[in-house]
Parts: sequence; structure tokens; C-alpha cells
Amino acid sequence: MHPGKVPHNASLRSPWFAPPAARAWRCAPAPAEVRRFHTGLPGYAPTPLTELPPTAAELGLGRVFVKDESRRLGLPAFKALGASWAVHRVLAERDEEGPVTLVTATDGNHGRAVARTARLLGQRARVLVPRGVHPRAVAAIADEGAEVTEVPGSYDDAVRLAAEAASAPGTVLVQDTAWPGYERIPGWIVEGYSTLSAEIDEQLAAAGIDGPDLVCVPAGVGSLAQSVVTHYRSRRAGRPPALVTVEPEAAACVLASLARGEPVSLSTGETTMAGLNCGTPSSLAWPFLRDGLDAAVAVSDAAGARAAADLAALGVRSGPCGAAALAGLRALLTGENAAGHRAALGLGPASVAVLLSTEGPDANPHAEP
Repeated sequence: MHPGKVPHNASLRSPWFAPPAARAWRCAPAPAEVRRFHTGLPGYAPTPLTELPPTAAELGLGRVFVKDESRRLGLPAFKALGASWAVHRVLAERDEEGPVTLVTATDGNHGRAVARTARLLGQRARVLVPRGVHPRAVAAIADEGAEVTEVPGSYDDAVRLAAEAASAPGTVLVQDTAWPGYERIPGWIVEGYSTLSAEIDEQLAAAGIDGPDLVCVPAGVGSLAQSVVTHYRSRRAGRPPALVTVEPEAAACVLASLARGEPVSLSTGETTMAGLNCGTPSSLAWPFLRDGLDAAVAVSDAAGARAAADLAALGVRSGPCGAAALAGLRALLTGENAAGHRAALGLGPASVAVLLSTEGPDANPHAEP
């Protein structure tokens, strides 16, 4: 579950750029039935794709849009897409009668989504929460009826303990990260996220745009990024967009792994981006990130806070994790070697960028200093 461990302050090349071949790499698409499943759920509606003209002007791009996941299926983050589809698949394949206990570890959003799904379907949930998650986020999980266990360790520690707890009879681990021997259910979770990218395509088409030139996605263990890579690298027609991941400096496990050329596990530090405070990339996501990403960048908490405030001023409610996408694109296009980054990503004054704001401010309130 844990590749070679390196300290969180190890020297990294940041930002890191993939070879130009990333945009030529191809993979199989997500199953079409995922979208049909989501559209049949009570309360389903596409989340907004909001244009940000001042941000486009600031970054020297043609148009910039933000996919606002602050209200998704009644929850303040995108995670319900993966949890609902994965639990649907788990229950459809069970042979046993009676309720099951769905077990997971979480930095906040995934655990709440699993707990909500379990409650709606008459199942039980047990959620393990690591240090650093705000008490209000923990309380929101408990309010969904889940049994919550707080772990005095890191996210990786909570994942390990959740896997052990799920060995009990009548339990199933529904974890949004994978490791060798545990990849089927995380794969369903990644499939569930595909609805988000499908919505983006439809919303851009409605605006007269045939697709983005760049998509910027916050990355924890990399599962959402895997879904985005799968969507855009499975398309056989049209121009392939540049794909970029953004992480907190205190937990940049994707960036570290790309720089090393193999998965590594970091000793993470403290960050207000609690939902991204992950030290080990998902084994399922890694090949997609390695071969399909154009760039990865790490940002400071201060940069994330500034981005969240700027998004709020433009009418977009974004938490620290969701605002990381804007902070990361700013680092690439306005920071050191911006001209080189812009050229490597194939961006010009007419380019269209999409930022994924993965959560609202209510999802993971950060701890006050």
C-alpha cells in the first residue's frame, strides 16, 4: 500500500512537466451507463460551469470556466458521484441478505458521501477520519448516521485501519484509493466521477466551444485526476487538452511520484487543503497520471486562500481544495518561467481553460490557527 517513503520536504522539481507524448496517449473510456445511472438519481442536476472573464484576462487566456461542485446531489463536494455508483455496484453484486456496513477512510468529503449513500439505501456506514479534519466536517459525517472513528494519524494511517476494519463479517471497504489487490471498488468510484467531465463537454458545447484546451484538477490520491485523464485521453476525435494536477506543498505525492518516475509515499505536513492531504497515489490512478498528464504543480496554503477569496468575489463558492485549481494555474502562467510553461502546455490568447472547483467552503472547513 505504501511505496518508498520520502519526507514531505524532499527536493522536487516544481512544476514538473510530462513529455509531449502525454497528449497522444490513449485509453479506454468510462462506461456510458454511469451517466444514465446518475441522471436517474433523485435531485440530480449538472453542476454549474461558470465563466470567469476577469480570470481569463489575468492569465492571458481566451476564456476561463470553473466547474462549481459546491452543490452536488445535496452535498458540498463532487464525491457523491463516485460513492453512489460504487455502492450501487457493490450492492448489486452481493449474495448475502440484510444490510451491510460500508467502511471507509476519509479526509472529509468521500466519507460523508459514503455515509449519505448508505443512509439513503438503508445500509450502515463506518468512517475513519485522520487528524487535521475540521470538527464540523467530522460532525457532518456523523449527522449522516455513520459511526465515526477519529484516528490520531495521517490519511494513510486511516486507510490502513479502514482496510483492517473491513475484514469483519458483513462489511465492505468502499475506499477511493487503490493498492495492489484492492482496485475493483476504487475503479467503480473513478467511473462514477466520469459524469463530471461529461457535463463539462455538454456545457462547453452549449457555449459554442468544442472542448477545452486545458483542464486543471486538484489531486489527492489522484482518483479524480484519473477520471479526467480517462475522459479526455479516450476521445478519438478533436484536439486533446493539456491536463494539469494541483496539490498542496505539504502533500504533493503526485508531483513527487512524477519527479521520481515511480509511485512514492510522502510523510505529509499540515495544510488547510485537508481533502488533498494525501501521501500516497492510488495504484489504479498512477499509470494514467504517469502517461496522461501534461503537468503537476504544488501550491502553498496562502496561494489557495487567495484563490478562494478571488473566486468568492466572482460569485463562486469554493473551499481551499477546490480553489487549488486556480492557484495552480496562476503558478504556472504568472510565476517563474511562465512563458515556458505556457508554450509547453500549448496555450495562447484564444485558449479555453476549465478549473475544477471540487468542493464548496462548507465541505472541509479548515482549522483555525
